[in-house]
Amino acid sequence: MTLKRAKQKMPEFVADALRDNDLAKAYQQRPPYQRNDYLAWINRAVRDETKQKRLAQMLDELRVGDVYMKMAWAAPQANKANP
Repeated sequence: MTLKRAKQKMPEFVADALRDNDLAKAYQQRPPYQRNDYLAWINRAVRDETKQKRLAQMLDELRVGDVYMKMAWAAPQANKANP
């Protein structure tokens, strides 16, 4: 899949948060556009408080699993975790 927006680099604090919260797999299971959009959204923030707030929202949405940017999102069956 080719992204239409510039590919974002993952800041170390985001990678650390994904690892520390056991959400790296949930993040990787999201479509490339969502992963890139989350990173762009976090990277665009100027204030550290805003970056942390956006990171917290991303982590919460990954935990819940059926939310993307405060909107309902249904993961394709292949990406859903096995019970």
